[in-house]
Amino acid sequence: MTVLLATCTSWPQGEPGAEVLDAALAARGVVARWVRWDDASVDWAGADLVAVRSTWDYIDRPGELIAWARRVEATTRLLNGADVFAWNVDKAYLTRFHDLPVVPTVALDTSAGRAGLIEAVAAVGGPCVVKPRVGASGHGVVVVEGVDDPRLSDIADGPVVVQPLVESIRTEGEHSVFVLDGRAHSRIRKVPASGEIRAHEERGATVEVVALTEDVLALAERAAATARPGRTLDYARVDLLRWEDSWVIGELEAIEPGLYLDVLPENAEPYADLLVSRLG
Repeated sequence: MTVLLATCTSWPQGEPGAEVLDAALAARGVVARWVRWDDASVDWAGADLVAVRSTWDYIDRPGELIAWARRVEATTRLLNGADVFAWNVDKAYLTRFHDLPVVPTVALDTSAGRAGLIEAVAAVGGPCVVKPRVGASGHGVVVVEGVDDPRLSDIADGPVVVQPLVESIRTEGEHSVFVLDGRAHSRIRKVPASGEIRAHEERGATVEVVALTEDVLALAERAAATARPGRTLDYARVDLLRWEDSWVIGELEAIEPGLYLDVLPENAEPYADLLVSRLG
């Protein structure tokens, strides 16, 4: 049983804590190797399974990633698959969660222009977060107070989403639930650094493991099962926020969500089990 774990140039040995996953797979008799997704020399067809893990440079060329995924799944099995990646790469997917609680989201394309952006900010009201529809790690995120905020002029034309600023991010943080093979296994809490709203460790956020509770478990599992119509996701990381005294989905990562193995090495075991089950 051979598995290729797709990564990128900046992380040639895999995501942080990758050695824990390597050991878990080896213990199950799986031959696994980390390879760059854009390495033309890789024989993807020779693998029994391909799993996208740390392809974190794709945000600059998402079309290339989707095209690559379609080529790979034409010759072997790809976890979640190219159709899921194409759906999940654009944050406009949040506007299609009609039966799931989500942070209110307005999606704009390039044709909306400056007038469309101002209209969306006015409609959302109050402090807003504007971010690229394709992006990760908080790149390009701008917080504006309203339609007269001069920071609006700094936002480049292009597809963006506009959301209200969820103030609880500063105190309660963002809670990420890891759903593997349909089951929620673990949860972390990420609290932004002082003066920040981006809950990313590269922005100074603190990360801690917290216990799963029934409410977040149920919502995360429902999201993984129903977010993509007609397809239960092989894996997902569901990012939750407190909004008006309820949990809502901030994002659902179904392409390359980090497993935080350096903080939560226990995630390696269920992820390895997921790979073995798909190999079968």
